[in-house]
Amino acid sequence: MTPEDMLSRLLYRDGLMLVVDKPAGLPVHRGPRGGDNLEDHFDALRFGLPRPPALAHRLDRDTSGCLVLGRHRKALERLGKLFRDGRIEKTYWAVVEGAPADDAGEIDMALGRLDSTRGWWMRPDPLGLPAQTHWRALARGQDTEGRDIAFLELKPRTGRTHQLRVHMQAMGWPILGDPVYGHGKREGAPPLHLHARAIVVPIRDGHESVAVTAPVPPHMRGTLDTLGCDETRA
Repeated sequence: MTPEDMLSRLLYRDGLMLVVDKPAGLPVHRGPRGGDNLEDHFDALRFGLPRPPALAHRLDRDTSGCLVLGRHRKALERLGKLFRDGRIEKTYWAVVEGAPADDAGEIDMALGRLDSTRGWWMRPDPLGLPAQTHWRALARGQDTEGRDIAFLELKPRTGRTHQLRVHMQAMGWPILGDPVYGHGKREGAPPLHLHARAIVVPIRDGHESVAVTAPVPPHMRGTLDTLGCDETRA
């Protein structure tokens, strides 16, 4: 990724924070095995400040969309508290395999670590941390092979690791292309169809919240077309 590529992904900028459109397939930070990551390219986003911005939260490697960065220490402290207090509203779009019977619903399902050998993999666990997700069906249809799929809007009320992916799997609607919790490892499987569509951040008390939307990534556009969805009206 060139500095120009990084700048082209900037969705919002003010004196405290930035929001960038994270590409699918690129981790947000360097893992134990190294390799390219989004954080390595933040120097292009300094805009005159002495240090590059830093991550205020995380998105999975294969998830695309709105990613919030703090521009300096005080901004990161402010953003961290907003995330911890659940004051930041996050909206995700997902295409799932299966057909929810209802048009909307709430999932209240605690999550815990799968086991110590699986890193951050999670599972439903009544003794785990509380996790809530609101979902709404935006469209239903079939893929090119005749399998039922649905286009969902997901609003996590909590921010547990892999929350949306585990909740969808547990409901019987794994996210299309999920290699861990779905059928994404099968031959010819598409990339993960999970997109951080929008985020609303009350960054300054007494001021209107900052609302940012990320465009649908290329790998999801064809699927939404199959379902007859126009992203501007979904």
